[in-house]
Amino acid sequence: MTEEHVLVHTEGRTGVVTLNRPKALNALTRTMVETIAAALDRWEHDHGVATVVITGAGERGLCAGGDIRSIHEDAKAGGKASAAFWRDEYRLNARIARYPKPYVAVMDGIVMGGGVGVSAHGSVRIVTERSGVAMPETGIGFVPDVGGTYLLALAPGELGTHLALTGAVVGAGDALLCGLADHFVPQAELPAFLAALASEAPSAVLPRHVRAAPPGVLEHHRAWIDHCYAADTVEEIVERLRACDAPAAGEAAATILGRSPTALKVTLAALRRARELGPLERVLEQEYRVSCAALSSLDLVEGIRAQVIDKDRAPRWKPGTLVEVTDADVARYFAPTGDEGLSLAASDSSQEVPW
Repeated sequence: MTEEHVLVHTEGRTGVVTLNRPKALNALTRTMVETIAAALDRWEHDHGVATVVITGAGERGLCAGGDIRSIHEDAKAGGKASAAFWRDEYRLNARIARYPKPYVAVMDGIVMGGGVGVSAHGSVRIVTERSGVAMPETGIGFVPDVGGTYLLALAPGELGTHLALTGAVVGAGDALLCGLADHFVPQAELPAFLAALASEAPSAVLPRHVRAAPPGVLEHHRAWIDHCYAADTVEEIVERLRACDAPAAGEAAATILGRSPTALKVTLAALRRARELGPLERVLEQEYRVSCAALSSLDLVEGIRAQVIDKDRAPRWKPGTLVEVTDADVARYFAPTGDEGLSLAASDSSQEVPW
């Protein structure tokens, strides 16, 4: 890995970060995270840089997440490298959220997992007609991280719970509805939009390029989503979804039942706890404990094997059913380990997750 996997330069008064692993859909590594953090540190006190922009190289998207092939190998070896990566990554997520200069995230194309972490905490979040935003972690036996449980807990009603458990990919309209993005700019207008930022503030440039987003689909499903996902357990959520007349509810139930039962129960608990924790920093600290606990779970290694390594799409989860996952199994993910955790200073401007 060289610094070329993250291109850092300035254009006028804009500092530009370009994730540059297009063949790997710009998947993040620890060195890439360190490079981004160093650029933010440098530009914070550079009076010649007024705005920061993050974008991705290639035609497919900003970033598909962390390098989960590396996580797969590391988890089998003990997980120390992944824990160190997450420590740096989550610190960067918090840094982005409280960055003192406008941080413009171009969420064009695929934006998943770690890609959400380096974009959706920014102050100006742009989606296009090509955007596909998701936190699909339950499908690999993992739990939404990078501040994902914080963001999804802030979504209206139970939309965040739906997205977290199913891992559903949403387009521009639904990303705006769920609070994962701020503005829709057509992909064809991105070059002009970014060029203008070199000499003008985002507040001056946005009105010339923001358009109405294509309609999403989630608003039409709010009634059954809010009812079904308000249940106290994943089992009851599935029961409510199956009892619902809406075909989309049945499809959601089937999707959930294909995910890791343990990851599903831990995800629901993490989302509910996020509502009580307050600012992003506290939620990231919780996510760090959960992520590190997942390194010793069978499901993370198995999920990555099935989805990414062998691609047989047939994970063998252990336990294999929701009813077999006990409260003690879930509690283990949230228990202090006695090792050094993630400690972040909460910003006074951090938004708390409301009930």
